[in-house]
Amino acid sequence: MKKISFIKQYLRHPKSVGAILPSSKYLANKMVEGIDFKNASCIIEYGPGTGVFTEKLLSRRRANTIILLMELNDKFYNMLKAKFKNEKNLFVINDSSENIDIYLNKYNIKSVDYIVSGLPFASLPEKISRNILNKTREVLKEDGNFITFQYTLFKKEFIKQYFKKINIKREFRNIPPAYVFNCINCK
Repeated sequence: MKKISFIKQYLRHPKSVGAILPSSKYLANKMVEGIDFKNASCIIEYGPGTGVFTEKLLSRRRANTIILLMELNDKFYNMLKAKFKNEKNLFVINDSSENIDIYLNKYNIKSVDYIVSGLPFASLPEKISRNILNKTREVLKEDGNFITFQYTLFKKEFIKQYFKKINIKREFRNIPPAYVFNCINCK
C-alpha cells in the first residue's frame, strides 16, 4: 500500500490508525527482537496496518507457528488478505482485537505465546483499550509477552494496570520516535 493511502486512512480514521506513516523497519526489528521464534506456537498481531511487523514475524517464524492478524480497518484488511494469501498458518481477521477470544476458539488455538500490537492506545477510547488489554491478559499464556509501541510514555501507567512487569526500549529511527513496551504476563 502506498504511503498516500496510509495517510488517507489516518485522515479518515485517526483514532484507530494512529499514525500518518507506516512503522519503520527499525521499529519492526525492535518489536520482534525479544520473540523466541524457535519455541513460539502462536503469535497474534493487533492492528497490523500495512504488514510491516507481519513481514518480520513471517520471515522468522517456524513453518508450523500460527500467526493470527486482527485488523479492523477494511482497506488494510483487504490489502493484508491479498498480500499474504499464500502464507500457511496465517489467518487474517477483519474485526476488533476486543474479540480475539472468539477467533482463538474458532481456530482451536489453546495457547498464545506473543501478542504484537500496533494499536494506538493513546487515541483509542478508554473502554475499548480496557477491553483489549483485559482480553490480552486472559488469552496470553503465563509468562507470555504483549509487545506494543507508543509514541509517548503517556499510557505506561494505564498499561501497567494489566501488566506489572514492563521493559521499555526506545527506537529513535522511526518517524516519530517510539517506545517499545515488552509486557510480561504474570498471572
